[in-house]
Amino acid sequence: MVQFNLPKNSKIIKGNYFKDTTGSKNLKKINIYRWDPDKKENPKIDTFEVDLNKCGNKVLDILNKIKNEIDPSLTYRRSCAHGVCGSCAMNVDGVNTLSCMKSHKDINGDINIYPLPHLKVIKDLVADLSNLYRQYESIEPWLKIKQAKPKNYEINQSKENRKKLDGVYECIMCACCSTSCPSYWWNGEKYLGPAVLLQAYRWIIDSRDEDRKDRLREVADKLKLYRCHTIMNCTNSCPKGLNPAKAISSLKKMLATN
Repeated sequence: MVQFNLPKNSKIIKGNYFKDTTGSKNLKKINIYRWDPDKKENPKIDTFEVDLNKCGNKVLDILNKIKNEIDPSLTYRRSCAHGVCGSCAMNVDGVNTLSCMKSHKDINGDINIYPLPHLKVIKDLVADLSNLYRQYESIEPWLKIKQAKPKNYEINQSKENRKKLDGVYECIMCACCSTSCPSYWWNGEKYLGPAVLLQAYRWIIDSRDEDRKDRLREVADKLKLYRCHTIMNCTNSCPKGLNPAKAISSLKKMLATN
């Protein structure tokens, strides 16, 4: 049997245990991945006992409570706290999700929190999304018009064509889908991944855009598009309930029929 050995400095070790000091009987153990590049230490798992009697319902509320009351060095992204910005994406209880939308009441036992998988970690729960944003930029996610229109010209769209964008325009680029995709794990430098391909599809089907053929030509690549094997992890993990796998299949069908 083949055995793979991780470098010694990458093995996760047991970290600090922060015991509750309130005397509450309604406690939850929170296990959080910690890594600080400045300390030159192995990543570790810190455990916090959190009083749920004085905490909101979401996992993000727990993180805020830990940072504000127990350990201010805990690092993570968050902004709107309403499932709109996508900043607080992380792996909670083994599933990629938005911590502001995930209720801790839905999790039995201890809560395990890690950064989004298969990305470089900047610090603690903050993953490096630079590659994803470069790929997003590569599909040119803006309306492209071949001829300049008068300044006061309005590009109209029928209700029927506008409805075609439902289920794709809502994507907030949180990366939950892409980082749950095995194909993206192994081919992330070249395969665009579910999030970016969903966005590419969104602009290709927009009736106002005049660059459809060129957009299709850009994604028609065995590595950019065809590394998708319809595993469906992306659709299962999307916190907004979107279906990137369906969008990718639609792109493949367009290329096969055009």
